[in-house]
Amino acid sequence: MTEPLLAKSLQASITVKDLQKSKMWYVDLLGWNLDRRIERDGKLRGFAVSAGDVRINLNQDDGAKGWDRIKGLGFSLQLTTAQDVDAIARRIRDGGGSLESEPKDMPWGVRMFRVRDPDGFLWTVAKPLAG
Repeated sequence: MTEPLLAKSLQASITVKDLQKSKMWYVDLLGWNLDRRIERDGKLRGFAVSAGDVRINLNQDDGAKGWDRIKGLGFSLQLTTAQDVDAIARRIRDGGGSLESEPKDMPWGVRMFRVRDPDGFLWTVAKPLAG
């Protein structure tokens, strides 16, 4: 039998329509860290951002598949944190963002809310409820 894959972290790369707007959304509104600028041939192509052990690359769409194509549809990501999800949700609202769903205790043992980024990627922010 082959040994199963045992991953320690996940890094994702997403294509965004407006790189600066997305950077502001992730860094200024959600509180991710800006790790580095991604440049090719002297031109800014993206940003690497992180939240704890979670890392994503925000890549500027080149328009080759059309500027109006829908991104993020049918795809969601979940962040699990030990932080107060109500405080995180408040930070987003206070910064001018809007939530897809308000913080709520769920029957599977987490308190969570959902928020959508400027390109339609859906994020769930969840904290396990005390046992």
